[in-house]
Amino acid sequence: MTANRRPLKTRGSGWAAILAATLARTGLRPDAISASSMIFALGGAGAFWLSADAPAGPRAVLLISAGVCIQLRLLANLLDGMVAVEHGRGGPLGPVWNELPDRIADILFLAGAGYALRHVAPDIGPMLGWLAATLAVLTAYIRELGRALGCEADFAGPGAKPHRMAALTAGCVLAAVGTHWHADSAILMLTLAMIVGLTVVTVVRRTLRLAGRLRAA
Repeated sequence: MTANRRPLKTRGSGWAAILAATLARTGLRPDAISASSMIFALGGAGAFWLSADAPAGPRAVLLISAGVCIQLRLLANLLDGMVAVEHGRGGPLGPVWNELPDRIADILFLAGAGYALRHVAPDIGPMLGWLAATLAVLTAYIRELGRALGCEADFAGPGAKPHRMAALTAGCVLAAVGTHWHADSAILMLTLAMIVGLTVVTVVRRTLRLAGRLRAA
């Protein structure tokens, strides 16, 4: 698992160590923590969906709620690995739980954000969401393809998971503020377009880096 572990500065922070140690003492398995990320993703996708039909005030609350769910998903992603590795609680199915919930969560959040625009931009909004989700899964596929071919895991950006989720969280917050000026939909659409652009660059970059490693092998 350590060979396929994303380098994160937050992993070395004191608060993360305390949380991971607390979870380890409760006996909670890393796989269960990984599964919780999908629950947060469902909550975020639901908040995005409901925001499309909500008036300005509740829409702002729902968009903030979606942003909170994104961050809780990232927290679960951080803690499952720390409990598994630092506290020796990993199991045989750890690699599956480490990857599959992440891909499902990516799809739920990004496609969900697209459906938040289904009334104001019924063609473009959902399309951007699904395009962002497809590209997100593709970045992970290229990384895992590289590992299957004997290369180190490539977490290069600029549209890696932490970058995508940071952009989407910021988009949620700005869109929530923008509800006061009816700019929320434009902000959310711009956020998704930016995520698509960054992820396209990431797909190309990881592919070229993988090709270079294979040629050099």
